[in-house]
Amino acid sequence: MTSPHIINVTESNFDYEVIEYSQNVPVLVDFWAEWCVPCKTLDPILRDLVSQGAGNFRLARLNVDENQKTAMRFHVRGIPAVKVFREGVIVGEFTGLKPEDEIRRFLRNIVPSPADLALDKGLSLLNMARWEDAAGAFQAVLVEQPDHPRAMVGLAKSLIVLGQSDGVLEILEAIPSGYEFSTVEKLRPLAIALNRLDETDAEMPSSTEATYQHALRLIELGNLPAAMDGLLAVLRREKNYRNDEARQVMLGLFEILGDNNPLTRQYRSELATILF
Repeated sequence: MTSPHIINVTESNFDYEVIEYSQNVPVLVDFWAEWCVPCKTLDPILRDLVSQGAGNFRLARLNVDENQKTAMRFHVRGIPAVKVFREGVIVGEFTGLKPEDEIRRFLRNIVPSPADLALDKGLSLLNMARWEDAAGAFQAVLVEQPDHPRAMVGLAKSLIVLGQSDGVLEILEAIPSGYEFSTVEKLRPLAIALNRLDETDAEMPSSTEATYQHALRLIELGNLPAAMDGLLAVLRREKNYRNDEARQVMLGLFEILGDNNPLTRQYRSELATILF
């Protein structure tokens, strides 16, 4: 069965089918010849891997006997030779027949998997404050890799701002020990505080507590600037409010926004002015 992701290339179309095409997805080039016995063993392995990749990368086959100038151009001195092009340049290569497991590891390090691409997309969307789209990207990663710590953290961050914090603590607790530890510790007090909002309180809250609860509800509405204004108001009245919970909630928001976010820099400076 012919795969749409496998192509035979020549000197006349190499630049277009490999160099230019690698701007879109990585292209794995197999330099081979009819007389090469190891090439015939390697070929089905590469075909199977590209089929499993489902468009994650392209396999381009080049017969070195018929395209000697291209083989010389890329310094092919022995075959089979495999070179991976990404964004127009070689990012990885090997020569000779390798075991399938070794080739898989090679590709895993060179060619991003669909889960890797979804993670990058989620992190980018998170930085753009597109919380719902980010959550979808992280969920796509977790379908493929259920215990992926960065995707779990990204999903937790997204769900907090989307007002869906009910399952966030469960996600944070499920992250493998040792991974993303600092981030988890910063998000946990925030998740706990948001979960407690559903608890009813028979007594009329104090003005400070009312301000604090309103700030937490603003977080669930995705209005982080207004929420942080409320938290600062609470901390101006009592620096250690709720045994330091208000400050920890603010730190959790900084973690969601990221260190390079202008809001983080602005409110971190204001927080420091209040506390110190």
